[in-house]
Amino acid sequence: MKKEFPGHIFKAYDVRGIYPSELDEDLAYKTGRAFVTLLKDEYKSKEKLRIVVSSDMRVSSPDLKKSLMEGLIDQGVDVIDIGLASTPTFYFAVAYYGYDGGVIVSASHNPKEYNGFKFVRRNARAVSKETGIYLIRDLAEKNEFQKFKKGIITNRGNVLDDQLKHDMKYANICGIKDFKIVLDPANAMGIQYLEAVFSKIPGEIIKMNFELDGTFPAHQADPLQDENVVDLKKRVLKEKADLGITTDGDGDRIFFVDNKGEIVPPYILRGLLAKIFLRDKPGSFICYDIRPGRITRDIIIENGGKPVITRVGHSLIKEKMIEVDAFFAGESSGHFFLRFDEGYYEAPIVVILKILGELSFSGKSFSDLIKPYRKYYHSGEINSSVSDKDGVMKKLAETFSDANDINYLDGLTVEYDDFWFNVRPSNTEPLLRLNLEAKTNNKMIEMRDKMLAIIREKPLD
Repeated sequence: MKKEFPGHIFKAYDVRGIYPSELDEDLAYKTGRAFVTLLKDEYKSKEKLRIVVSSDMRVSSPDLKKSLMEGLIDQGVDVIDIGLASTPTFYFAVAYYGYDGGVIVSASHNPKEYNGFKFVRRNARAVSKETGIYLIRDLAEKNEFQKFKKGIITNRGNVLDDQLKHDMKYANICGIKDFKIVLDPANAMGIQYLEAVFSKIPGEIIKMNFELDGTFPAHQADPLQDENVVDLKKRVLKEKADLGITTDGDGDRIFFVDNKGEIVPPYILRGLLAKIFLRDKPGSFICYDIRPGRITRDIIIENGGKPVITRVGHSLIKEKMIEVDAFFAGESSGHFFLRFDEGYYEAPIVVILKILGELSFSGKSFSDLIKPYRKYYHSGEINSSVSDKDGVMKKLAETFSDANDINYLDGLTVEYDDFWFNVRPSNTEPLLRLNLEAKTNNKMIEMRDKMLAIIREKPLD
């Protein structure tokens, strides 16, 4: 019986599916050939293209990577294999060395059963559903490719060393104090750059889950889920540490825990980072996704920046950064991007150094540093299963039609004087995602419950 093509795993920003039932070596091979077909058509270059390939530490990554590379070289490109790498290191390799594109084998923060691919063009420009992923899907499913002279595979080492030297130029390590810091990269790819960074700066480092292990023995590598940062919070308190740092599966998202064992919300962290980066580039455009919180906008304006709201998704934010020439951007999910000389992509090494520099310069504890920014009350992202997403969205728009502002950039965003919210439909599931914020906790609870009653079509108690 012929296996049905798993088109659903080609998503808005990447490919991600369960191995091997949805994503296997055969599909990896076809996907490699499809990606090259996309690039050759775009570049129309007669010279042989050079494509970077890397992978994370998942158990299935070596076999998928091998088949992917076979597909790439069979389609006539040369492959530069940089081995195991975090996604930011992969982006750096493509952009800094001037290669024509790249593919990383990773499923980011997904459970161990998953794997996938992220694609970039030259300068590490992301490939999203609108800019190529769906075309790659269609070409892979059709499986009709031209024959080319086979390319070659070469290995390139020392990429992380070059990245560290490069990134450290964007932050001054002089004056960083001796902090006590707990690190938890969840047995995943953030281990590599955390090890590199903290070999260069002073302080006492306490390591948790610091062995690469694609089975994620300690906990899932997704810091957005509270259960995955419980141990880090406890360890920060036990050790009386100044802060904690945790990263996701492929290392492109980074989160901080303050000295009181509390997560620093990404929307506060991106506001603080905007303030820091605006000192380097005064008056710059700063991008942030449309989900609340408002504190990001407040801080950007207070520090002379130009706020630009974007749709949700790392590839979409990068596209907007390029469009407006933004210097920095932050996403509510923990992605933080910088305009490097070579491209726009995640900058966790720079973020770490900038935060440590700010703590050193301020002389304050982390909790005291961010205390003034904890001025709004946030619901967190709440997902609800909905059978008629369009119908519910229409009802919400009608219910709140008297708002000060209504925006349809990404889902429905509504603003009143004392509360505001965004509701977005999932691209792949029958879900609506609610993020709501208010000036008081009582108002947040009241409007959160009212919203959920409408979304879930249940009466309030």
